[in-house]
Amino acid sequence: MTDRKTHLDTLAISLLLVCCLFWGLQQILIKTTVAEVPPLWQASLRMAGATALLWLWCVVRGVKLFERDGTLGAGLLAGALFAGEFSCIYLGLRDTTASRLTVFLYTSPFVVALLLPRFVAAEKLRGAQWIGLVIAFASVAVAFAEGFSSGAGGARQLRGDALALAAGTLWGLTTLVIRASSMASASAEKTLFYQVAVTAAVSPLLSLLLGEHWSLSYSAQAWGSIALQTAVGAFASYLTWMWLLRHYPATQMSSFTFLTPVFALVFGVVLLNEPLTLQLMLALCGVAVGIVLVNRKPAS
Repeated sequence: MTDRKTHLDTLAISLLLVCCLFWGLQQILIKTTVAEVPPLWQASLRMAGATALLWLWCVVRGVKLFERDGTLGAGLLAGALFAGEFSCIYLGLRDTTASRLTVFLYTSPFVVALLLPRFVAAEKLRGAQWIGLVIAFASVAVAFAEGFSSGAGGARQLRGDALALAAGTLWGLTTLVIRASSMASASAEKTLFYQVAVTAAVSPLLSLLLGEHWSLSYSAQAWGSIALQTAVGAFASYLTWMWLLRHYPATQMSSFTFLTPVFALVFGVVLLNEPLTLQLMLALCGVAVGIVLVNRKPAS
């Protein structure tokens, strides 16, 4: 049996902060690379590379990926949900703004908090934790308020918003499947392999359907961005996340994901010379307060 903890410890918090910090940087990497490399083709290269790296990692460490352990059905479902999430994100960006998409995407922790306790009683949040979750989400909404209110409007934007909300729901459902099915006892490597391998198979098909132009002739900067997204993002950070899901409460972990879009704004200030606004500072404080409330131990 997996030694599962009831609260996040220093190790978990440190790993989550590092993951969210890089995911925030990854948003900048994707944003600066998408002009040269089409989004779904970029995702295809990234997930194919991550699948290869993960397979090599498992060969070196002797982790068995293909033995029968009763996880095939749940694993393929998690992979399909993961692929669907990424597809909705990229398709949604065609019809709505990145700011609006970000706010809808980060409804994911609410999906986890609402549904997971129905299958795993230990994941139930207390009243104060729900308040923390709402504060963290509201802080993200404040950070992106300007872009959220400046969309073009109309049916196209509503379609994009719906896809963004679908992406957030699929993200939450992926966590639910991993935590509440036979996947809960699978290794972090196998859990991730199902997701990146299925996405690596689906993304090129969607890219072709959207008429994206495929090429391997890109600048060194673009390839450097894809390499970072692959090795650190889709491989190392996602493997760390899967390991954390196997050992710590998913509902408490999900609260940390609110840091990712705020970190992305911080990197925008540092790397892209975007303005440091009062909204961003308030958002950082609000997300921090929300995370503390979600992860504070109950009074004994």
